[in-house]
Amino acid sequence: MSSTPQIEEPYDGYVRHVSAELERDVAAAPHPSSSHAPTPPAVRAALTAIVEDLAPELNDLARDLHAHPEVAFAEHRSIRQLATLARRHGVDVEVGCYGLETAGHAIEAAQAGRSVALLSEYDALPELGHACGHNVIAASGLGAYLALHELRRRGIEVPGTIRWIGTPAEEGHSGKEYLARAGAFDGLDAALMVHPYGFDATRQVWLGRRVFRARYTGVSAHASSQPFMGRNALDAASLAYQGLALLRQQILPVDRLHAIITSGGQRASVIADSAELSGYVRSKYPDTLADLSTRVHHVFRGAALMTGCALDFIWDEHPPSLPVRGNAPLEARFAAAMAERGRDLIPSGVLPETIAASTDFGNVSYRVPGIHPLVKISPDSVALHTRAFEEAAGSPAAWRAVADATYALARTAFDVLHDDALAQAVRDEFDADGGAIDAATYFGDVGEL
Repeated sequence: MSSTPQIEEPYDGYVRHVSAELERDVAAAPHPSSSHAPTPPAVRAALTAIVEDLAPELNDLARDLHAHPEVAFAEHRSIRQLATLARRHGVDVEVGCYGLETAGHAIEAAQAGRSVALLSEYDALPELGHACGHNVIAASGLGAYLALHELRRRGIEVPGTIRWIGTPAEEGHSGKEYLARAGAFDGLDAALMVHPYGFDATRQVWLGRRVFRARYTGVSAHASSQPFMGRNALDAASLAYQGLALLRQQILPVDRLHAIITSGGQRASVIADSAELSGYVRSKYPDTLADLSTRVHHVFRGAALMTGCALDFIWDEHPPSLPVRGNAPLEARFAAAMAERGRDLIPSGVLPETIAASTDFGNVSYRVPGIHPLVKISPDSVALHTRAFEEAAGSPAAWRAVADATYALARTAFDVLHDDALAQAVRDEFDADGGAIDAATYFGDVGEL
């Protein structure tokens, strides 16, 4: 007797093994530490008091953004809420800048010196809302800027220039790359932000990402009476999709390929003369992303040749995202600040690479030294872009994370502005890692073969 197949729940054994191994590795790992001079006690005490004063307003902001999610490039209410809070504290915010209506910018230059930017993301996901926790990122980035602003107002010397940049359209887009091309990150010595997660950690692998769209054009024919007179675009799309699946066996362990067939005909009785796919290509390094891009394009060309169809292949309708490049001296300063808040950050290299995702902050981190550490708001078993993480982003754990991240970002920014030796170490590591890369020109004509 046959039965109707039911949905098979995925086996979670691997996830549980990874969690157990991570717990062991975290216990054995050395704690991140900095060899540079500590932040002066008076500054730490002042920042602690300032963050305590700001916390209710920052949490109200994070709650409000969580309750009113807006998707990429449509974050009009969100940026207004951020600007309103900043202006309440005497900060002049420009809304609609660098060519983007929902970008924001504030700058305060006290005197000659270095320049550090605090970044806020605030776009949400369609249907899932703030399931990536950008409401936490938004409040903590702005909070850190306001904390430094208040330090100055209280007469504590904060040398150099502090900047706040509101960065729209991270989800599925590359808003920061548009900002970069318009000069938003020019002249910076460091760019700082955090990301909520299931861990407190200095660094996680964030893969570079390119997007593609492919259209096959064939010849329509009656699928029964004259199929030989057709050239099947759906066959081409199916071969390309299967080609990606076969390619996965020979790609790097942290490469990722995902695609969908978005169209493939209207009737089964008609040979499809048009079919389309879209997808993502990801890799850990800029050069391996470029190499994988070429191999993916070969797959699509091959499917066109096998079926006699024409191929229109388009890379990067939205700018590509580079991998995130970390900076150990900056991460160590952030970890030291978070330790004061009772958070023991997992050091670099401990989190498994298999949980890697992508972010447009990578494009910033290859232009200027930067950090993108993680702040825990959920159990470590909860993944980003899920309903469970969306709930965590509106929980008391998220409000605690906002306050802790605000303090740590502000303190790290102060240290870079104040400590010449630290700033030099930050720059030296950035240069040793290869210096600046421009995502707008890096990939060139890769794949257009």
